[in-house]
Amino acid sequence: MNNAGFKPNANQHAIALAYEASDYAPKVVAKGRGLIAEQIIAKAKENGVFVHESKDLVALLMQVDLDDHIPPELYLAIAEILAWLYRLEAGTASAEDAPFIYKHDNYR
Repeated sequence: MNNAGFKPNANQHAIALAYEASDYAPKVVAKGRGLIAEQIIAKAKENGVFVHESKDLVALLMQVDLDDHIPPELYLAIAEILAWLYRLEAGTASAEDAPFIYKHDNYR
């Protein structure tokens, strides 16, 4: 494939979170914009990792430093997504049931 005319979307942002049972909260393990964001999303999809789209949540998470845990103000939003993903994998939820993520006024 020839990518000579390919231009990454500079407005594209992506965050990757990881959560281990021994952690007190999920961590930001990758983040970026443009080509880096597109690579994060592609890698997730290649590995069967669900990609949730929420511009507001991504904007908040972009403020978290790499390898830092998410702040307590975002616990509920992330917990809602994780709970929905567990239900989705168990077959008790559908993509249309995805949680609506809103802008949290206490974290900027």
